[in-house]
Amino acid sequence: MAKPLIVSTEVPTPNPLIIGGFHALSDSLRLKVIELLREQELCVCELCEQLNVPQSKLSFHLKILKEARLVRSRQEGRWIYYSLNCSQFAVLEEYLVQYQHLSSIITSHKSCD
Repeated sequence: MAKPLIVSTEVPTPNPLIIGGFHALSDSLRLKVIELLREQELCVCELCEQLNVPQSKLSFHLKILKEARLVRSRQEGRWIYYSLNCSQFAVLEEYLVQYQHLSSIITSHKSCD
């Protein structure tokens, strides 16, 4: 006699770093920062100048990017320099790769009536 198929209704909770990473990438200014840092490490003053934003606004967004571990910072004298943390982008990429197989899944749904 075959065992009945048990389907879990519990939805897995993603890693907080995954959630934070996608949250950090959901803002257009933060994406602009990421784009600038793809080219080279930059200090806060250079980022402010290129983005035409005040340092207080940029600091808020850099904090979110740092908390999500998407950027790193280092201090040199009185300046703080930012660069991308490529290993965290790899974590997000690995998460998304899990969904590549979805195009081959046959979808079927029951009527909600």
